[in-house]
Amino acid sequence: MAKFHGTKINPDRFSTGQIKFYLILLPVAIFMILPVIYVVNQAFKPIDELLLFPPRFLVQKPTADNFSDLWRTASTTGVPMTRYLFNSILVTILTVVLTIMITVSSAYVLSKKKLKANKVLLGINQAALMFVPIAVIIPRYFVITTTGMNDTMWAHIIPLLAMPVGLFLVKQFVDQVPDALIEAARIEGANDFKILTKIIMPLTKPAIATVAILTFQVVWNYTESSSLYISNETLKTFAFYLGSLTARAQGNAVAGIGMAAAASLILFIPNLIIFIIMQSNVMDTMGHSGIK
Repeated sequence: MAKFHGTKINPDRFSTGQIKFYLILLPVAIFMILPVIYVVNQAFKPIDELLLFPPRFLVQKPTADNFSDLWRTASTTGVPMTRYLFNSILVTILTVVLTIMITVSSAYVLSKKKLKANKVLLGINQAALMFVPIAVIIPRYFVITTTGMNDTMWAHIIPLLAMPVGLFLVKQFVDQVPDALIEAARIEGANDFKILTKIIMPLTKPAIATVAILTFQVVWNYTESSSLYISNETLKTFAFYLGSLTARAQGNAVAGIGMAAAASLILFIPNLIIFIIMQSNVMDTMGHSGIK
């Protein structure tokens, strides 16, 4: 069993040798969780506490009025909130699944297929890492409108399928897969699809989980498609809907502040849940899997 200053790296039970690590980790963990606590408290603050200066970190008189105001405003829009929520769930699931499939397949080709264009394609992907999303808004708009994807669900999905950082990350994991393992699979009669699903994907779970987390967070909070490409109200997403509600309430600045706090929490909770679930998966996979 590996040792570190006389202490196991992954001990089964508490020992006095761990105290020095807890003295460092506990303050860091508390500091990292403070923004989460703040977001939750903001959503349940009454208006007088939201407007308090200097701001108060913890809520003193919690109330659900911000959520009731948000729900009341939502009921006057003509399209039910559940429709927007369904759109976001559908778009997010499809985008995450398609992104993982495209990313892993591309990483496999770039890493294990000896194509002449591999270096060029990899260089293009690396160059794409330098571009911020706002720099490609206009070209993306022309692509969506020219191909006729505006006012369709594909307008939400297609622009977010390309994730250069995800491809770069997964490729580093695929590079570590021994070529001999793939050749042995080919001798046994496995085709590329079987190699991809039975060898590459199981051995790159940490990278795949990370890509899933990044994609989910981007897609769930994305409002650009609903703003620029979608005019049909029934095809817009939940993030855009909550943003439009709070913007609509700006005429009443007081109500708008409370609704914005409630909307922020509603959008934040799925991100927190998926991050906790997937990070646990990532850490467990990285700790217990390997290529031998």
